[in-house]
Amino acid sequence: MAECEENRDADGEAFPWHLGVYDAHCHPTDTMASIPSLPDMKARILTVMATRAQDQELVAQTADTYGIRSGSVDSTPDVWSGEERMVPCFGWHPWFSHQMFDDSDYDGQASLDAETKILHYQTVLAPRRERLSDEEREVFASLPDPRPFSQFLDQTRRYLEKYPFALVGEIGLDRSFRIREAWIPEHEHHRDGSLTPGGREGRKLSPYRVHIQHQKKLFKAQLHLAGEMQRAVSVHGVQAHGIVFETIQETWKGHERKVLSKRERKRQTETLLSNANVGNEDRQEGIRSPKPFPPRICLHSYSGNPDAFKQYLNPAIPAEIFASFSTAINLSEKQDSGAPSALEDLIRLVPDDRLLVESDLHIAGPRMDEHLEDMVRRLCRIKGWGLSEGIERLGENWKMFVFGAKR
Repeated sequence: MAECEENRDADGEAFPWHLGVYDAHCHPTDTMASIPSLPDMKARILTVMATRAQDQELVAQTADTYGIRSGSVDSTPDVWSGEERMVPCFGWHPWFSHQMFDDSDYDGQASLDAETKILHYQTVLAPRRERLSDEEREVFASLPDPRPFSQFLDQTRRYLEKYPFALVGEIGLDRSFRIREAWIPEHEHHRDGSLTPGGREGRKLSPYRVHIQHQKKLFKAQLHLAGEMQRAVSVHGVQAHGIVFETIQETWKGHERKVLSKRERKRQTETLLSNANVGNEDRQEGIRSPKPFPPRICLHSYSGNPDAFKQYLNPAIPAEIFASFSTAINLSEKQDSGAPSALEDLIRLVPDDRLLVESDLHIAGPRMDEHLEDMVRRLCRIKGWGLSEGIERLGENWKMFVFGAKR
């Protein structure tokens, strides 16, 4: 297929969309009116994240229409039909973690009465108050009725069973965010009807943050579910890179890989070759067996510094670690001269076979394609790749992340 004549860079090189560009993390179900544009996008497949109560089923509905129905690390862009455009991901974002309660703390209750709901928010939100004012009680009463961890995890497990290529995401930890104020009746006319309810929607920030330990409970429960189902995860981390690593590390404790010497690696290779007659299905079954940690982890729009990322390069880590980057987050102010030096250093540090690209946008269509092209071009310049080479590498990495394979 000939390269298209549009989207040329300053050197006149057309962007080779036909090789297959894969968005590793985005949120188009936040703007459902944009979903019908998926078949017209230049990007081949979107990895679509859920974040809260309102969008889990929307991601599932989108998968029913546009989800991929087959796939492997050897898949080429033409494997999928024009209608197969996305991979669904189910998860609960830390920004909405206060809307969950640990039912083990409430004798297994499936719901909370009005007073216990206020107590829940009083417990998980900071600054914590021993006694609430009437105004604070009113604020907490106006927040969504929280749901139990176990109910959500059961629902997510059912989605993962229904959609065999589905991932877990977006999940993680965030120390910087403050929860949004609830809508009050007199402000309803300001709502943007094109946006899925429950997101930011232009609401003001409240003074409250969610205690990191509460976030961690939900994060860890979802990591364990991903391990049980052997699905990859997309992880959010803001001003919490150390505790994100520590939390994930807790899930793989006792399962670390043995770091082999050169001689031991050679001996192991010889043993594998001598056992080549062992059934491939048996080996695959071993890969798919449940574990307490996810097999593959993407640190989405990773914002930590290079030193923080180095801890993920430990060869004893039993999970495959990827990092993805976006114009929207990593380059919030577009710079024609390229990425800031710290980000360039970080991108160079990420192994070539663990790098992914994403848009992290809430709307599908041309704008998402533009963001992806911009970031791909930047990644290729930083890594010293030609465009075709870079797109093919990024595509192979995305398939490794989503489908998994022996390395």
